[in-house]
Amino acid sequence: MVSFVISLVALVLGYLLYGKFVAHVFGPDDRPTPAVTKADGVDFMVLPSWKIFMIQFLNIAGTGPIFGAIMGAWYGPVAYLWIIFGCIFAGAMHDYMSGMLSIRNGGAGLPELVGKYLGGRTKKVMLVFSVLLLMMVGAVFVYSPAIIMSGICNTDAYWGSQMFWIVVIFVYYVIATLLPIDKIIGKVYPLFAFSLLFMAGALMIGLFVKWPSLPELWSNLQSFNLNENPAWLGTESFVQKSPIFPCLFITIACGAISGFHATQSPLMARCMKNEKMGRPIFYGAMITEGIVALIWATVSMYFFYYGGWRECVSPEVAQQFIAQFDGGKSLIQNFDAPTVVKIVCSSWLGVAGGILALLGVVAAPITSGDTALRSARLIIAEFIGLEQRSMRKRLYICVPLFALTVGILVWQMENPDGFNIIWQYFGWANQTLSVFTLWTLTVYLVQQKKPFVMTLVPALFMTVICSTFLLISPTALALGESLAYTGSVIILVIALVWFLGWYRSYQKKQ
Repeated sequence: MVSFVISLVALVLGYLLYGKFVAHVFGPDDRPTPAVTKADGVDFMVLPSWKIFMIQFLNIAGTGPIFGAIMGAWYGPVAYLWIIFGCIFAGAMHDYMSGMLSIRNGGAGLPELVGKYLGGRTKKVMLVFSVLLLMMVGAVFVYSPAIIMSGICNTDAYWGSQMFWIVVIFVYYVIATLLPIDKIIGKVYPLFAFSLLFMAGALMIGLFVKWPSLPELWSNLQSFNLNENPAWLGTESFVQKSPIFPCLFITIACGAISGFHATQSPLMARCMKNEKMGRPIFYGAMITEGIVALIWATVSMYFFYYGGWRECVSPEVAQQFIAQFDGGKSLIQNFDAPTVVKIVCSSWLGVAGGILALLGVVAAPITSGDTALRSARLIIAEFIGLEQRSMRKRLYICVPLFALTVGILVWQMENPDGFNIIWQYFGWANQTLSVFTLWTLTVYLVQQKKPFVMTLVPALFMTVICSTFLLISPTALALGESLAYTGSVIILVIALVWFLGWYRSYQKKQ
């Protein structure tokens, strides 16, 4: 696990060194924040810094750094590189700069920031794009925990009903979206965030105790497939269908960079008393999420490459898998991400682990769903200029918002492949959102005469990733690899030429 240890150290150093540089570039000061100047007792209010950190961490995390890291680790330890470099130089910087820019603009949401720096037309596109994404998050994160809860309670005809849990979760969404941020989110989120951190810490200790022989960055990946039958693993066919470029960078989003975070950072920007807390809250929460992703990627390699699944499941389950393998499912098909979480936590951490796994795969997506819809309410309110102090005006937005989300949810439930379709488009839309944010931050830094290369390089990279995914994905254009990669190079050149042309024109006007 040498690569794992080096990666952990790299993330900590990233916070201490590059995080300090990013904060220096932005230049936080002691000016009054929106939490003070615009306090309304609902969305704008001062909260304790430790609580803001925990809420921010849970808002941006959910199950993203768990499920994404488990699936991303199927590509091997190269996932470590994306988590390290993506988190330090793209994701944490993206979260910090977008959060701080929101503070400087009165707690503005992402579409407002995009409109200010990229223009009114882009703002309108961003409004529709971000609200649709947030509604998809709400719909996806109702359905998946409802399935899990119905499975847990399947012995009871009432409590085991999938529809019952969908209604319960949706009712919670409505309440959490409408109430002031300190009533539910401020009280419950720190507890859930602690449980996720405790689970990750306990698993890291378990890894150090076991110290399994795992693939290293410099090793031959196939030689580290220690399963009794190497064919059981099944990563070859997976990589053929989902090439590492760009699919790895879409699969691991929340542990590296995620556009969804830029919709969440303004929520906490409205609760901070001092700008100088931005680095530990925004940059620090993302580095923490990167560490969680790193731990789960390592757990995944232990489970699949080291053959740790044989240690975690009962002999009966192991025999069932082996018996069905010929013509059946491979390891990565048979044990999906939520199943890996449940099996590993229960095996390593006992009853407590089972409870933590339940919180991880049920509570975390629910908390991401409710803050997504809260963000959507605030984005729409900001666009139409409707204050949100009164419950009546909050309902003006929430009623149609929840009606549309229910529509997406119903379509998802009635379509046999609805969940997978929405999840794939959510993954692409999530990273595309980061493209908008990174270009916005680049323009801001240019205008402030600050080093803009720190955002330009990630902006170009993520533009190519999202474009290539559209070109190569079977759910989009489905072009061959040669055509898709040629197209990605052309898109890179166009994006760079467009920026340099704009930059030259802007410099002449100064």
